[in-house]
Amino acid sequence: MIKRETYMERNRPFIGSDLIKVMTGIRRAGKSVMLELIQAELLESGVSSNQFITINFEDMRYANLLNAADLHTEILRRADTIQGKAYLFFDEIQEVQGWEKCVNSLRVALDCDIYITGSNAKLLSGELATYLGGRYVEFVIYPFSFAEFINLYRETDASVSVQQSFQRYLLAGGMPYLSNIHFAAEPSRQYLFDLFNSVQLKDIVKRNGIRDVDLLERIIAYVMANIGTTFSASSLVKFFKSERRSVSVDTVLNYIKYCCDAYLFYQVKREDLQGKQILATNEKYYIADHGIREAVYGGNLQSINLILENIVYLELLRRGYTVTVGKVGDREIDFVCDKQGERLYVQVAYLLADENTIKREFGVYDAIKDNFPKYVVTMDELDMSRNGIKHRNIRDFLTAESWD
Repeated sequence: MIKRETYMERNRPFIGSDLIKVMTGIRRAGKSVMLELIQAELLESGVSSNQFITINFEDMRYANLLNAADLHTEILRRADTIQGKAYLFFDEIQEVQGWEKCVNSLRVALDCDIYITGSNAKLLSGELATYLGGRYVEFVIYPFSFAEFINLYRETDASVSVQQSFQRYLLAGGMPYLSNIHFAAEPSRQYLFDLFNSVQLKDIVKRNGIRDVDLLERIIAYVMANIGTTFSASSLVKFFKSERRSVSVDTVLNYIKYCCDAYLFYQVKREDLQGKQILATNEKYYIADHGIREAVYGGNLQSINLILENIVYLELLRRGYTVTVGKVGDREIDFVCDKQGERLYVQVAYLLADENTIKREFGVYDAIKDNFPKYVVTMDELDMSRNGIKHRNIRDFLTAESWD
């Protein structure tokens, strides 16, 4: 089991506190493993395993606890036998009807430390915010970064190079379970395809009561094909109209929102860097794991520019940046990244193949006069940094401890 230190560092300050720790992210991204890692650290600190109450609500053994009242009664019963603080670990809590009231009541009634996971972004909207305002911290758990992937991939073959690891990462992506099947190509593809079907059925279709599954599948395929490109719902509606399918803009947007709520896609807004405002239209979407795209849609290597963008975007999120697409006149900067008052600009391309490409990728920064770090990230091996703009090979960029 890989120790996901980036996430543990963020969790540690809150372990043992009365704040509810909430871990969200796409299904099978490693949220359950995070609960195990936290339990391991608690055991090392002297806490007894007898103080743990752990429930995975997708386990049929707990089917009788899928409503708030029954769960509340059971936890109080178990906690009554515990000496000292109780540590509650609730996995896939969204399966429990009315769980917000239960968790809030347990927080008040018991001397406890609560950890919950869920596979839906709406976990922290609406009622939970009302019941728990200011009493929880959220951590989004993402699939493996390239740095994490290398460590596990080299366990299958210690002699494999960083370049070879990246070639595999481009196709396999970073879903943690792949390490259990040694990243073998066909088993990995089958696993990712089945995972996608599970996300689509359980977290999108079932949760939102979608009846037109064929339309949903067409929309998902369109977004997968066009990750990292400017998206227009009205253009998609026109496309469906050409196929004699009648669908509204609102339906398209709602279906995509359901996909984002399930963490299948991430929406990135466009920001006018001169007018300093977020633009309301033509956002972009990226997928939670590019390996899923390869398994379901295919063509990652043929769309290498888009896949590299996707990989960099997820890495920026992992490191805690808020990310927008920067609009400067008629040009775009791929990623404008903000964190705690600091800013970073990142432009991603496949190769700086000729002088025109170099001018295009570096020239996008001409209108940006601030002194924040500016990067061009590609698969080139030679360093072509110029005019204060840093050029990095994507493997080096992804595995760097920090960017400055």
